[in-house]
Amino acid sequence: MIHIVFQEADIVALEKSFELDETLRADIVQIKDDYAVGPIKDIFTEAGIELRKQWWLDVLASGDRDGDADKFEDVKTVQHLQERLINNHEEIIWIWAAQNKHDLSGYYWLVSQLKDYQGRIYILYLNNLPFLNDKGNLFYPENLFEIPAKEFVKAKKLERQITTSEFEIDPDEWMRLCQFNKGVRLLEGEKKLIQEEENYYDGELKKIITVDWQKASKIIHTHISKIKNTTGEMYLLWRLKCMISQGMFDVQGVVAKMKDFEIKLHAKSQM
Repeated sequence: MIHIVFQEADIVALEKSFELDETLRADIVQIKDDYAVGPIKDIFTEAGIELRKQWWLDVLASGDRDGDADKFEDVKTVQHLQERLINNHEEIIWIWAAQNKHDLSGYYWLVSQLKDYQGRIYILYLNNLPFLNDKGNLFYPENLFEIPAKEFVKAKKLERQITTSEFEIDPDEWMRLCQFNKGVRLLEGEKKLIQEEENYYDGELKKIITVDWQKASKIIHTHISKIKNTTGEMYLLWRLKCMISQGMFDVQGVVAKMKDFEIKLHAKSQM
């Protein structure tokens, strides 16, 4: 058995559950890219893959994770998974996904490439299901890593085969999203994704920028803490840099890493 997760923190959470339930113990593979943002047109072609890689290189350039695009080797990861399924006909895959845009986008991208292995691909989708936190209180996790280890014993009961219908509908839904190819994907409910333009988060970022100098890192972290439907730090940093390049704000320092520069409203905006 192979576990598939979509966030690095999910690996640690799932590994802890192995100590409580040996039947869960298996290899864990992470799909590392965040398919909820960025270009996805022709994403299964060499040209589309290269376009997305170059986009990430632009997003990460001179930032806090400059060079991290090298870790986006999901195509090779899927090829490795396919080889394991071909070489071992008893091998199965469990895809773990919480109800958030990151996991669901990754699921759609992944399942579109596993149609040939129907009957051996399982989904564990935490779709609006309650769990107990460490204090024993009921909550609805938005991420897999929020679930305490002991609750994975309950979570594994969600395991089911991906149906023939899902293998037809879900890849078609992903290709529809790819065709429109907007920059931001959002969870509308259950397994429904909608798309917005790449400047979707700009409006809320602008509201945080004031007449006083603030580190870019403070603006980004305030956005993440206050806005429920937000995204990753590097995407928000990139959007700030895009707005700065358009002359929308005063800036001081080197526009590179989050802590290297400060932003405030133009002097004329203060009047």
